[in-house]
Amino acid sequence: MNKNRDGIMAGGNFIRDYTRIIDEYPSEETLANILGIDSNNGGAAYNVLKDLAIAGATFPLAGIGMIGNDETGKEILRDCENRHIDISRVSINEKMGTSFTDVMVVKSTGKRTFFHYRGANALLGPEHFNFNHVSSRIFHFGYPLLLDKLDTIDEKGRTLASHVLQAAAVSGLIVTMDLVSVNNDRFRDIVTSSLPFTDYLFLNEIEAEKLSGISLIADGNVSIPLARSSAEKILGLGVKNSVIIHFPAGCILRSRENFMVQGSILIPPGKIAGATGAGDAFASGFLYSLHENLSPDECLHAAVCMSASCLLHESCSGGILPFDQCLALGKQYGFREMNG
Repeated sequence: MNKNRDGIMAGGNFIRDYTRIIDEYPSEETLANILGIDSNNGGAAYNVLKDLAIAGATFPLAGIGMIGNDETGKEILRDCENRHIDISRVSINEKMGTSFTDVMVVKSTGKRTFFHYRGANALLGPEHFNFNHVSSRIFHFGYPLLLDKLDTIDEKGRTLASHVLQAAAVSGLIVTMDLVSVNNDRFRDIVTSSLPFTDYLFLNEIEAEKLSGISLIADGNVSIPLARSSAEKILGLGVKNSVIIHFPAGCILRSRENFMVQGSILIPPGKIAGATGAGDAFASGFLYSLHENLSPDECLHAAVCMSASCLLHESCSGGILPFDQCLALGKQYGFREMNG
């Protein structure tokens, strides 16, 4: 890791989430009651940067993305500025509105359903990424499959996003990428194109199955041996350092040297407000620790702790705590035992 570099830059989706807490998810042509409404951050780049800021990151934070020239976009800019996040590389598009997602959260279960407007994110392209004179240590990218222009496959069979990640790697950045659970016939082609330029890949059990072709579920739960097989197959697709698969019960890390398992925190069900943003919070905890040169097992530990804090609020970042307080949740509630 380059000791002369400092900070985390995140590029990709900047989204505003409009969360509705509902009593139940209705079938078509029936009614559900909205119990609460919230507006907050969404999208990989925006979530990770805000999580890191709230966690108390003392290193520089910067974003690359695209928003519309509308009130939603201005909300994003104000929020980032208030968190001391460098938004000088966030472009403003005059033709498309800022991306937003309507998030329906069932109060009793925390289960989420998303209705997404791609908006200006769809026009984000390689021309908006310039890594010249960038002094950040880590570049985090997400989400492929929700960035239409960057998901375009060129005449060489590569996505435009893969060229962005290659440029980041050539410039000396550690490159990390996070995926999103979306139905797309080109899922594997789009993601695989970027893997040879990715040092660390974050994904959940659904995305891991889509990418590896291996189901991780046995007897209704994630099987650690199956998760390991999936991670090893994905590592073989070109990921340079580590594949990290997270799921409700915990996570695994498979690198070329190590295999690690970490259970999630036993947060009491009554304290869980929602799981929106938990995957990005997981990545944030890992990235915070990676930036601070902590060991892989410490990175996993911090990742599940920050993810657990996210569960305490229905929005993506409303439950995030200062880093030390996130770690304290593990001591307070303990961790699930993971076999395998």
